[in-house]
Amino acid sequence: MKQYIETNKERFLEELFSLLRIPSVSSLEQHKPDMKRCAERLVELLMEAGADEAAVYPTTGHPVVFGQKLVDPSLPTVLVYGHYDVQPVDPIELWHSDPFEPEIRDGAIYARGANDDKGQLFMHIKAFEFMVRQGTLKHNVKFILEGEEEIGSPSLAAWAKENKERLAADIILVSDTTMISESVPSINCGMRGLSYVEVKVTGPNKDLHSGHYGGAVANPINVLCNMISSLIDKDGHITVKGFYDDVVELSAEDRAKLSRAPFDLEEYKEFLDIKEVKGEAGYTSLERTGIRPCLDVNGIWGGYIGEGAKTVLPSVAHAKISMRLVPNQDSETITRLFEEHFKAIAPDYVKVEVTPHHGGNGFLIPISSPAYKAAEKAMTEVYGIEPVPSRGGGSIPILADLQRILEIDPLLMGFGLERDTIHSPNESYLLKQLFAGMEAIALFYRYY
Repeated sequence: MKQYIETNKERFLEELFSLLRIPSVSSLEQHKPDMKRCAERLVELLMEAGADEAAVYPTTGHPVVFGQKLVDPSLPTVLVYGHYDVQPVDPIELWHSDPFEPEIRDGAIYARGANDDKGQLFMHIKAFEFMVRQGTLKHNVKFILEGEEEIGSPSLAAWAKENKERLAADIILVSDTTMISESVPSINCGMRGLSYVEVKVTGPNKDLHSGHYGGAVANPINVLCNMISSLIDKDGHITVKGFYDDVVELSAEDRAKLSRAPFDLEEYKEFLDIKEVKGEAGYTSLERTGIRPCLDVNGIWGGYIGEGAKTVLPSVAHAKISMRLVPNQDSETITRLFEEHFKAIAPDYVKVEVTPHHGGNGFLIPISSPAYKAAEKAMTEVYGIEPVPSRGGGSIPILADLQRILEIDPLLMGFGLERDTIHSPNESYLLKQLFAGMEAIALFYRYY
């Protein structure tokens, strides 16, 4: 595979750049035509790589790309999952280059989607191409590439149910996660779930003069801040009633196993430019992002935020809140508990609305499975060190749905790094990780 990469490197990059140039932002209506264009480009790449068939399929939202090559029904079947939609680019002024005109700087590709997830799904297409052209493919391979992961995959579960037979496989292979570091590879054996809501707090029936009414009428922004502040206590525990009812406490033995992952707290703080970390009492930083749930405000607004001053007491305040959930917590249950709690703590001088957005459940996979062992062997060969099993702090909610619908486990061979700043300005992906991922994926097929 190394020689194949070296020979085809320039072509690979231009093909990847053709994907990165398409602004496939699933959350913005104006990019709907771009979503279709990106899906169609993926179909072209799959067919050029050697798929027997590939096509764009409509859903109730953005389209799904499905492709496959069936070698022999008696052979194992790998279902590759990825997503071609990307996050919005705001704040655009913080980008050092056009987010949809990829650039290579200091050994990395800079563009929106370079890592998450166009760069990582592209590795699978090229590893597949290599095996087809070398005549070494000994598996059936199917691809399901969606356009709604960044908005919670609202359409894919229903499509998967309708196409369960078509998607039948032995394992779901995914590259949409990060490794611990370039020198310490890791394989995610679990990810957190998600509950995402928007809250609205309404006070007076219109914006008021803050001099005429300030001190006499409740300010919705102040009230919202107080309500949010009460959601987490001084020990970092979430105060929503029933929130922890289904959280499984890990044994001391399991916590010791997870602590094998190397972690330098001082380096972590320096990377983030913070003086100290903060989180739930009694847990390490890695445990807080891997085995424990959390609650965070993702955005808050209200009143006048334009240039200059406007002395206004606002009528309405808003916030977006996400809750990362651990396996065994149910997303819909947590959303309901949050809504009940948030309305219960609202004082009489405001009205409160809670609007659920999207969510999904977390999952765990056994590290003793043949697929995990194959991935472990492949990554050891590429990186020269055995990968560490880890828990992912992020969420890919659809994977729990696919696990349930198709009755097969996902395997997360991610090659991103924290330095890639996905979801933020200046997203990037190291070229050496892109090419190492192609190698490791091809080796996975050899050993699985």
